[in-house]
Amino acid sequence: MVDKETIEAKVADKKEEFDEKVNEAKDGFDDKKETFDEKFEDKKEKGKNIADNVINDLYTSIDDFKEYIKNMQKNADEKYANYKKSTIQTLDIDLIETKDIYYIKAAVPGVTKDDVLIEAGDNDITIETTFKPYIEEFEEDETAETIVSALKSGRCVKTVRFETSIDLEKITAKFTNGIVIITIPKLIIPKHKVNVE
Repeated sequence: MVDKETIEAKVADKKEEFDEKVNEAKDGFDDKKETFDEKFEDKKEKGKNIADNVINDLYTSIDDFKEYIKNMQKNADEKYANYKKSTIQTLDIDLIETKDIYYIKAAVPGVTKDDVLIEAGDNDITIETTFKPYIEEFEEDETAETIVSALKSGRCVKTVRFETSIDLEKITAKFTNGIVIITIPKLIIPKHKVNVE
């Protein structure tokens, strides 16, 4: 039979061997963990740099796109302003008809009554004026630029044709606060009975 001391000595030797192996494994694990941590931190830093570069590129692209849109809008506004200058625009009017009279209300804001020309024909009337662009009021300020131009500018004409003839001698026009009211009586030609022989 094996004595107790021998068993305890063998157990102590095995325990010591086991503790050495655990310590070796632990040291190896710590070394691998350090290597892993270093690699992880390195990859994390590289990923952060890539993300920063992507975000910076994105912001640069967005800023470039905004600038491109602004330039495009400015170019479109300039072309539209040039188009408005080169074309004849129409005036905004209301036309009302009663049994004996036509009424026209024309909007001509910002012009004087001397700048409004009205011509009447046998069965039509033409209203004409010229609007100055608002930017012209800032000619002395070189920094002034048009951002939005929605108001009419340049020569504007409106011709209205009537179904019946109009009484040219009785047409009247009144100008008040940028509005012209034109009263146009219809020409009433009495019927004449013709005798048949």
